[in-house]
Amino acid sequence: MAKVKESSTNQMNKRLVTTKCPVTFIAYKMGNRWKPLVIRQLFSGTMRYGELKKAVPAVSEKMFIQTLKELEADGIICRKAMSVVPPHVEYSLTESGQDLEPVIAEMVKWSLKYNV
Repeated sequence: MAKVKESSTNQMNKRLVTTKCPVTFIAYKMGNRWKPLVIRQLFSGTMRYGELKKAVPAVSEKMFIQTLKELEADGIICRKAMSVVPPHVEYSLTESGQDLEPVIAEMVKWSLKYNV
């Protein structure tokens, strides 16, 4: 992936819009189609990588890993690597991730009402 030029006009505009508009901020944080699916799966509790991957169907390995990294960087999920044999990784929601539950629940209600 190419390095993003932080001083570009596009990056400055993105920072401005996401900090000034709450709706744009949450849309940016939940920007791709896989993030809400991963978050919803983690509402039920901590999951290992394989369990989480199986619970989010049709996502490529590359996109799944990228989504997890973005959610972790945004402080929505927590990644815990276990130093056991065989090694495994667990994912869980942070406090800010758990706070998304009512937001996503309302999005689901709206979608069920208008997605005809």
